[in-house]
Amino acid sequence: MVRYARLICLVFFITCSIIPWTSPAAAEDAVLMMATTTSTDNTGLLDYLAPHFKKATGIDLRWTATGTGKALKLGENCDVDVLMVHAPAAEKKFVADGFGDNRREIMHNDFVFIGPADDPAGFKGQSVKDALKAIEAKQAVFVSRGDNSGTHKKELSLWEAAGLPVPEKQNWYVQTGQGMLATITIAAERGGYTMTDRGTYIKYEDNLKGNPPLKILVEGDAALLNQYSVIAVDSRHCPKVHHELAMKFSDWIAGPEAQQLIKDFKLLNKQLFTPNSKK
Repeated sequence: MVRYARLICLVFFITCSIIPWTSPAAAEDAVLMMATTTSTDNTGLLDYLAPHFKKATGIDLRWTATGTGKALKLGENCDVDVLMVHAPAAEKKFVADGFGDNRREIMHNDFVFIGPADDPAGFKGQSVKDALKAIEAKQAVFVSRGDNSGTHKKELSLWEAAGLPVPEKQNWYVQTGQGMLATITIAAERGGYTMTDRGTYIKYEDNLKGNPPLKILVEGDAALLNQYSVIAVDSRHCPKVHHELAMKFSDWIAGPEAQQLIKDFKLLNKQLFTPNSKK
């Protein structure tokens, strides 16, 4: 009997040595799915933040980068758990319609108008309104994202604020249907103008070793503020959504650690985003 008991113990010990035991929590990390804008992805901000978030919470952040309009649709369709977007009016409607909750402002930068250094339309240093009027008068090539992104929505609102129709049917108005870096590249190839968030422009500068063909021509206008927010997808609309994980991300990115990380994130020694959580 003693020998039999010892044999059982020996088999158990060998089995445990060959097949390591793991807890259910360790076997599969918690995964948070996010839809976000191309600017947070293109700039490298999320690649920079994700490991810190994982270290602080144990949650694996994964994301798809697209225009804000498509990101909101992914939330509406229950395909993601959380959103990080930058179209305040559309975001507020998303929440009001019952698709999201706990919208929280977390950071901002600004939009800028960029174009060739010689500025053929002649509006450098002027207001947004004057810039758009000059582009229309000169029929200068203007490259729009045309993708219902937050940047595209902002651009459309600026044409309207300038008292001008969006020149969608004009040959000089080019719609790419692509992300911001691709749109800037097309504008450079065409020798035209475009509007971009400052963070993506700095990334564009960095890609070209600080000497890009397109330069900032209009900046600092109050109308060019670019606010980013995080929104949890509403579990009442999407019962299977990981709402608790979404709120952990929301609390973390609005908290002191992440806000400092956002502040410290730089390229070419330039700050890409300014943290502004009210937490």
